[in-house]
Amino acid sequence: MDEAAIEFVGVHKAFRGQKVLDGVDLKIVKGCTTVIIGRSGGGKSVAIKHMIGLLRPDRGRILVGGQDVLPLSPKEMNTVRRRFGMLFQEGALFDSMTVGENVAFPLIEHTRLSRAEIDARVSELLRVVGLPGTEEKMPSELSGGMRKRVGLARALILEPEIVLFDEPTSGLDPIMADAIDELIRATQESSGRTYVVISHDIRATFKIAHYIAMLYEGRIIAYGTPDEIRSNPNPFLRQFLKGSTEGPIAIH
Repeated sequence: MDEAAIEFVGVHKAFRGQKVLDGVDLKIVKGCTTVIIGRSGGGKSVAIKHMIGLLRPDRGRILVGGQDVLPLSPKEMNTVRRRFGMLFQEGALFDSMTVGENVAFPLIEHTRLSRAEIDARVSELLRVVGLPGTEEKMPSELSGGMRKRVGLARALILEPEIVLFDEPTSGLDPIMADAIDELIRATQESSGRTYVVISHDIRATFKIAHYIAMLYEGRIIAYGTPDEIRSNPNPFLRQFLKGSTEGPIAIH
């Protein structure tokens, strides 16, 4: 049995009476990349925010490394969050800081490493993401794809066990999107970390995923390896994968 890095057990969440998660059961397998697919506004980002405790479920349990995180105090939850890295949609860089300062920020905040050690780690990670020698550049000087790569370096700098990606290729041209997907795949393979990716990019999903979960109307309606997802007959899944207006998913 594959070990779970994160597990949702019957998770419900509603906002102003509107159900977003309606009994989600999901296992994120340790040391693998799981991609969560689904329609825009379908609860994918809400699910990822539950993983790091930014949101709490109305009902259900969330386990991180087998530990139920809901009873934890804010201080204990902060310790759990240290196990996570996060790459936000826009890269979420500090505009007033250089690239090097952005990547170094988590190390300065959370470690007691010397300046020389921090600089060495920053330099190494910028090399890993294909941006060597960019420490002195400002975010405004970078393309969207470069900002995403700086964001990835910052997400990895504390060597987290789990890295969360919220639409990592949104807003990028197909070539740059493919470069980011390749970087996600390569860094996961080399590190053996647990990656969770939210995406609607079907081609990218099949490129990087070990497991795929489809969230639809608040529930996981399909889950499995890429081959299992390709052969799954669920009509909602089939329509989504084809990107077709024809099928049971209504267009609003």
